[in-house]
Amino acid sequence: MGSLVIGIDGGASSTTALLADATTGRVLGRGTGGPTNIQAVGEDAALKELNTAVAGAFHSAKIARAPLQAAALGLAGIDLDGIDVIRGWASIVDLAGKVSVANDATLLFAAGTPEGWGVAVVAGTGSIAFTLDREGKQARAGGWGYLMGDEGSAFRLGLLGLRAACRCADGIGEPTKLLPAYLAKLKSNDPRDFIPAVYRGAWDKAAIASLAPIVLEHAITGDAAARAIFDAETHELARTIAGAIANGHLPRQGVPIALTGGLVLNSVSYRERLLEQLQTFGITPGPVGLVEDPALGAVVLARKLMGERSVTTQS
Repeated sequence: MGSLVIGIDGGASSTTALLADATTGRVLGRGTGGPTNIQAVGEDAALKELNTAVAGAFHSAKIARAPLQAAALGLAGIDLDGIDVIRGWASIVDLAGKVSVANDATLLFAAGTPEGWGVAVVAGTGSIAFTLDREGKQARAGGWGYLMGDEGSAFRLGLLGLRAACRCADGIGEPTKLLPAYLAKLKSNDPRDFIPAVYRGAWDKAAIASLAPIVLEHAITGDAAARAIFDAETHELARTIAGAIANGHLPRQGVPIALTGGLVLNSVSYRERLLEQLQTFGITPGPVGLVEDPALGAVVLARKLMGERSVTTQS
């Protein structure tokens, strides 16, 4: 399999593996799996889904699974400890001769910035901002997960909308159309049904994140509570991006930005407001790239590995 590489993008909701021709980059097969954030789902579950995605890519290409020349993996939740776990799995399954493992945000530089440097922003179920300078030095802000951070993410919008709905139901928060909208989503007329839905697991993290479009819809149509959430979260995500830029010592004027995640890809109004909010931190964006398939960035990185002599890891 010396002529093939694989690029893998693993997130909090799903995983994509692309089997590609090493010379041309042409995608031959695509496989999918569930979430592979080891911090959220655990090592065993994450590795199982990685294997499922890889197997699916080979099956889609109608090629028998065998060791590849190079593999690049960009996975949510990856830090120094997680890299060792993924490297161990790659070795056990004999994935490829050369392997790169990094946080999923790093794929965006290859797929969404003109020269492979700038700011990479993920705003989907969770949120994080990475920077990469021209010399290859990395910095970051955010990525603390849904309990400690994820400002400006779909989960945060969904959760804050739920809180606003509950305060409205108690008669101690401002009236908001989010309450009847959330009840309709739950197919209930009783706000107290939010309690078992959330605490007994029917509305898990992904389900709460899926409520974000309701907040966006009502923010645009003038609901005060929804608009306050919209403005506050775009501001906080812009603050995260500004922090990453400062930590990475990148220029504040004309910095390239790559965006991915359902929230910023699917909502033009949210994306535009986010970019406007950057101005409050003295940042003027340069080229803005929308990355709908970060796994293509992983393919680019896998092909670059072919010129290196040893297994490569990134953190």
